Amino acid sequence: MVFNHKGSFRLCIFAAMIYYVSVISLISFGLFGLDKMKAVKRRRRISENTLLAATLLGGTIGTLLGMIVFRHKISKKSFLFKTVFVMAVQIMAVVAYNKFHCC
Repeated sequence: MVFNHKGSFRLCIFAAMIYYVSVISLISFGLFGLDKMKAVKRRRRISENTLLAATLLGGTIGTLLGMIVFRHKISKKSFLFKTVFVMAVQIMAVVAYNKFHCC
């Protein structure tokens, strides 16, 4: 793609990032809802690693909303710790990118 203005390219990248985060957050939210439904029905569950992977890949908003809306995984301290750790890694990555990105 050729862009006439550097700003329009950045806007395009920003829009793509918003789209990606929205989609992965919806997926993460859905995974939490599905896991809660499976837990209630005593069926085989979605692994914590899968839920954490969705969070790590950008589904943080969906994870937080899923935990609150479905009241799921909020009393399990080890999962909460891992989730907060993943969020801290994401925050550090954004800060590092902003600090060292030259443009």
